[in-house]
Amino acid sequence: MVVLMRRLIGIAMIVLVVACSPKKKLPDVSDIPMPLTLQRFDRDFFAMDTLHISTGLDSLQKKYPVFIKDYLYNILSAYPQPDSVLKDVLLFRRTYAAIDSAAQQQFPNFKKYTQQIATAFRYFHYYFPKYNLPHTIITYIGPIEGVGCALTSSGLAIGLQAYLGHQFPAYHTRYISEVYPDYETRRFEPQYITVNCLRNILSDFYPEKKAGTSLIEQMIESGKRLYVLNACLPNVADSIKTGYTQAQLNGCYEHEKNIWHYFIQNNLLYETEPTQIASYVNDGPGTPELGSAAPGNIGQFTGWQIVKQWMKKYPEKTLEQLLSTPAKQIFDEAKYQP
Repeated sequence: MVVLMRRLIGIAMIVLVVACSPKKKLPDVSDIPMPLTLQRFDRDFFAMDTLHISTGLDSLQKKYPVFIKDYLYNILSAYPQPDSVLKDVLLFRRTYAAIDSAAQQQFPNFKKYTQQIATAFRYFHYYFPKYNLPHTIITYIGPIEGVGCALTSSGLAIGLQAYLGHQFPAYHTRYISEVYPDYETRRFEPQYITVNCLRNILSDFYPEKKAGTSLIEQMIESGKRLYVLNACLPNVADSIKTGYTQAQLNGCYEHEKNIWHYFIQNNLLYETEPTQIASYVNDGPGTPELGSAAPGNIGQFTGWQIVKQWMKKYPEKTLEQLLSTPAKQIFDEAKYQP
């Protein structure tokens, strides 16, 4: 009985120590000024009188002198002739009236997301103070098959048509299902807005380096990005940052060693042939070579774990130093052993 009590006390002490272990302290970014102006282009555009479209477009031109061109010619792909623009705008207005109604219901105001983006930007500025962050957020309604977020010369443009909830009927038409399969429309939820915005910022600051590189280098480059996203979005679930389901993410941690052994046993780490490594570093419905439950782009998970190990080994390294360190060097120094 005494022995049992000692064991129970020992277990309780371990639980207490784990529970009381301090989490990594986050930097205080509350004093970093981050004024963000929100412009609801979507509302202004759909508020135009369809009987006087030309006058309405003139008004939009005055209010959005730069973005209106991006919207008409890059987002709507309108033909740059006055008559054609009017016809394209009228057609889009009629076709997307229901999408606009759904967006206004989903986003009666955008304050919550503006605040989330501002907080993420504060962290990004803390880690990368030289980068010139945008100070304007522009919401718009674009074609469903278009992008949901884009960094423009006017500011950060967010296409609300891409965040209406994965069960929204328009996402499941035959045409859209061919453009965006289920594993992508699953992420057409509002909680992905801030992550996608920060991905755009990070891609602008640190463009992807894939061409001609090996699998291990591509995995680590993806791991760098996840590490930065994690630092700038500390309160966002890892499943949202990775794009995996929570079950897929749990499975990755549970089988971390097996995933690593698969890459080694199949001599894939230094493979550079795109067709041989694409399924491990590109988005997709899954990675069948690793089982039916494995997510697509599973290489980013392994790369993230390697980067974590490297940063743990060199805690004095900044995020700028992380991004500037060659992937091969990180791999050699991390000595990754799951």
